[in-house]
Amino acid sequence: MIWMPHATVAVICEKKGEFLLVEETSEGQTVINQPAGHIEEHERIIDAVHRETLEETGWTIHVENFLGIYTYRAPSNRQTYYRFCFIAEALEQVSEQYDTGIIGPRWLDYERLTKDSERLRSPLVLRCIDDYLAGKRYPLSVIDDFAATQLA
Repeated sequence: MIWMPHATVAVICEKKGEFLLVEETSEGQTVINQPAGHIEEHERIIDAVHRETLEETGWTIHVENFLGIYTYRAPSNRQTYYRFCFIAEALEQVSEQYDTGIIGPRWLDYERLTKDSERLRSPLVLRCIDDYLAGKRYPLSVIDDFAATQLA
C-alpha cells in the first residue's frame, strides 16, 4: 500500500476580536473548525483557500498572509494531515449554501473558544489562532504554485 498524505488548507479571519469559524458535524459530533478542507488535484493552494472558505461559510475573502504548515495525525482515523494555514480578511457573506455536514459559520472570540475547547475539531484550531495572535506572518510569495498552473 502506498502512503498518501492529506494536503489541506485552513484560514484565519478575524474581525473585532472574533474569528470566522465553522460549526460542522464530524463522526456524529458537532465540532468547531476553521474554514478548511482538502486541496483538489491541479488546484492552486490559494484557490483552495478561497473555495473552501466560500463552500463552508458563504464568505468571500482576501488572502493576506501565510501563517504556516501544521502536521497533525488524527487519532480517529490515524491519517496524517498537512495543513497550510493562511490569514485573510473576510469581505462579504454572499451565500448561505454550505457543504454537506456544515451547520454554518460562527464568529467566536478567543475566550469562547478556550471555554469550548472540547468542541474543537482538532488542537490545530487553537494552535493556529495562537500563532496568529502571536504575530506569526509570512508573505504569500513563500507559496510557489508554478506546477499547479502548468498542469491546469
